[in-house]
Amino acid sequence: MSLPLEGLSAIVTGAGRGLGRAEALELARLGAAVVVNDYGRPGRDGSGEASAGPAEEVAAEIRAAGGEALAHTGDVSDHQQAAALVESAVNEFGKLDILVNNAGILRDRMVFSMSEGEWDSVIRVHLKGHFNTIRHAAAHWRERFKAGQEGREALPRKGGGGRRAGGPVYGRIVNTSSEAFLAGSAGQPNYAAAKGGIVGLTTSTALALAKYGVTANAICPRARTRMTEDVFAGLERPADGLDPLAPEHVAPLVGYLAAPVAARINGQLFVVHGGMVAIVERPRVQAKFDSKQETFTYDELDALLTAHYADRPPGETFAAAEVLGLKRD
Repeated sequence: MSLPLEGLSAIVTGAGRGLGRAEALELARLGAAVVVNDYGRPGRDGSGEASAGPAEEVAAEIRAAGGEALAHTGDVSDHQQAAALVESAVNEFGKLDILVNNAGILRDRMVFSMSEGEWDSVIRVHLKGHFNTIRHAAAHWRERFKAGQEGREALPRKGGGGRRAGGPVYGRIVNTSSEAFLAGSAGQPNYAAAKGGIVGLTTSTALALAKYGVTANAICPRARTRMTEDVFAGLERPADGLDPLAPEHVAPLVGYLAAPVAARINGQLFVVHGGMVAIVERPRVQAKFDSKQETFTYDELDALLTAHYADRPPGETFAAAEVLGLKRD
């Protein structure tokens, strides 16, 4: 019996540790050949010397288990290095089928104290990093579509062959957003903004690439990793059994979204952790007001909107803080 991802190749960014590592191992377990990408800097703020160690270790772990893996240490926030990452998958495995964007850093600060550099660096790694890899993967899939290649068919290594007229390619994108975007994390304006931008990028990409056979979805994972060690410092790991905050709770959803059975799932946002998956509903219109004349006046808006908000909870915003209370029943 064949594995769900057999004959497919994948890229996982930030795969040297934590969530990315668990996702890369899961994709490999399901049969995919994996490019393990990690820039390898030790600090969660992106500080320290880059190292090939984390990516090489995970790639070696996949190969030791009988899978196929290639380590890549490029910086996804660099446009050309992201292009080289996609090219490495195509050169090594003949094509790219799955892109999982997970790389990220943290530089937390209240908005009134945040420096320009702290803002720019987080936006660059998270949001621009997602764009960079998607841009080059999307170009690859579009070219394959135009060439009439059949995406599900495993192509010979180093490309070539396997062409037929018509038919979509096989493409899956799984992006990583965060509950910080949904709940409006007060001490993370850069991170929350980047993660919100990733959702917008995901839905735009989903619509743009659907005709080529490509899906794009986003997840908001909660897990105990290097980036969240202080957040969950007070929550003890269970003496026996799987930690509810283990990255291994997140990886199966990524594997599922990368598989053929998820072909109808596109442009969606999931919250996932601790044996639970929640589908986040798209925003709905809460109320609508029409002017009695051609356009609103100040007094008319005052009469309508001030009255509307008078009875609403004072701390209520567009943020959905209730997601933080989600747990497995």
